[in-house]
Amino acid sequence: MKQVIIVRKDLKMSKGKTAAQCCHGCLGAFKKSDSNKIKKWENEGEKKVIVKVNSLEELFEIKEIAKKNNLTNYIVKDAGRTELPISTITCLAIGPDEDKIIDKVTKDLKLLS
Repeated sequence: MKQVIIVRKDLKMSKGKTAAQCCHGCLGAFKKSDSNKIKKWENEGEKKVIVKVNSLEELFEIKEIAKKNNLTNYIVKDAGRTELPISTITCLAIGPDEDKIIDKVTKDLKLLS
């Protein structure tokens, strides 16, 4: 079990801003997830993987693939209080769900560095 959070690199967010947006995504997808999947994920250590895309369009392509695979997902929109304009879409969280199901959607994405 894992959760994958996909970050837009084109926004050039600071490390702190990126971390905060990933936290919003983690919690948002968690709250939408099936309780049995949450329990299994918690029992397996709550693995999270952070990857990147280069554009909003790429993020939405991944969201559609996640939707077609019946994966819980959550889009993060920034509140606009610090670095970004209000409602800027910053990341997408998928899962928690089985590794093999999430990997169908995210396996080709590169880790955020």
